[in-house]
Amino acid sequence: MQLILRDGSFGPFLTQVISKAQAAETLSSAQLTQLKSKAVLMSLKFADKFYNKYKMHLLEQAACDIIGIVSLGLQELSDNDTERALGLLLAPEGIVKPFQKGWSMLATVSKKTGKTSLYGDVEEQLVQNISSPPDAEDWYGWAHYQTALTEHRRSQSMQLLQQQFYVRTHFDEFDHFSLEEVLAEVVLYRALTGSDKVRQDLKQRLRTITLQEHWFNPTFIELQTEATLAQLPAANAEAIRQDLGQHFIPALLRTLSFAKDYQALALTDATPERLDALEGKQGLTNPLLGWPQYIEF
Repeated sequence: MQLILRDGSFGPFLTQVISKAQAAETLSSAQLTQLKSKAVLMSLKFADKFYNKYKMHLLEQAACDIIGIVSLGLQELSDNDTERALGLLLAPEGIVKPFQKGWSMLATVSKKTGKTSLYGDVEEQLVQNISSPPDAEDWYGWAHYQTALTEHRRSQSMQLLQQQFYVRTHFDEFDHFSLEEVLAEVVLYRALTGSDKVRQDLKQRLRTITLQEHWFNPTFIELQTEATLAQLPAANAEAIRQDLGQHFIPALLRTLSFAKDYQALALTDATPERLDALEGKQGLTNPLLGWPQYIEF
């Protein structure tokens, strides 16, 4: 396996580390040979497990996969510091520890679709995205991983919101289409009712709720949102914040204003059809973020 490039400033992180160490004369020929031997051995094992080690093109693919996976784990373990990374490579474990770390990272962010992956717990597309020949001019493996990590935390955050703030335990996949919608319903329900858990009774309870003037202030909605996020793990709370658009607070305020109109109509003993018509009209002209989608019977 070739592990040297002409310019290792932008290629896979493993190659960057080796190239800089060679330039600084902190990596001897004997140490490099030992690293290459371990990399070749790992490539053979990888090809034997997932491909076919007797076919050259598949063995070469395994080598590229190893470079990408080791680069990912090495960059994470060293915090993108090439000197620290070199120390990890020269440790007794060599490239094994970075490989295990990289594989674990990929397994964590892989989508569990129910379909069997060639790589077991790791999504095939992720391996393809980070796989790289050693002399690649550019390597976007870290960026691909970060994108997958963000998506993983977004999905995980939606599940956490549902588990922590909803009374019901089963959710239809069409109940919510985005993380923003889930958070909005939690924030709106908790703001209006003072309850910790969301139930499917907001439209009914709205008839007995006294709407406070200070609720129609952006600061109030912001505080309610932060109070909700504060009950989640920091990484998930941050993932949610990054997912929220600039119109999140204004949209919730519009929904709150609609709730006031809905309440006024409901208190006139309007028929369910009239209430549905009001809700449908507002939902079509100006989508109601956070407004419950269930139907009252």
